[in-house]
Amino acid sequence: MLTDGDKKLVTQIWEKATQSLPEDFGGEALERLFIVYPQTKTYFPHFDLQHGSEQVRAHGKKVATALGNAVKNLDNISQALSELSNLHAYNLRVDPVNFKLLSQCFQVVLAAHLGKDYTAEVHAAFDKFLSVVCDKLAEKYR
Repeated sequence: MLTDGDKKLVTQIWEKATQSLPEDFGGEALERLFIVYPQTKTYFPHFDLQHGSEQVRAHGKKVATALGNAVKNLDNISQALSELSNLHAYNLRVDPVNFKLLSQCFQVVLAAHLGKDYTAEVHAAFDKFLSVVCDKLAEKYR
C-alpha cells in the first residue's frame, strides 16, 4: 500500500507533470506502448496509430485524466477507477497485463520530461501508485 510519504510524492510529481509536460504526454506514453509492445495494437484496430495521431493523442488524454482522477483519490483508488475497471473487464476485455506495460511507458515519459525532478524516491512512489492502479483496474477480472 501507499504510505503517506508515497502519496505526497505522487501528488507533487503529478502536479508538476500536468503543469510542465506537453498536454499529450498520455499520447506519448501510448505511442511508446505501441512501439515497444506491438501486440497491444490489437485493441485499437480502428485507430490511426501513426506518430502524432489525433486518435492516439485523444485516448492518451483520457488515460492521463483517469490517472489524475486516481491521484486525486489516493485513499480510494478502487472507487475512482471502478467504471474503468468494469469497462475494460466486461466490454473491452483488455488483457490486464497491458495495464502494467502502459504503466512502464508512463514511467519513461515522466522520467524523460521531468529529468532530475524524477528522483529515485519519486520513481519508487510512482511505481507503487501505478501498481495499485493496475491492480484496481484488473479487480473485475477475478
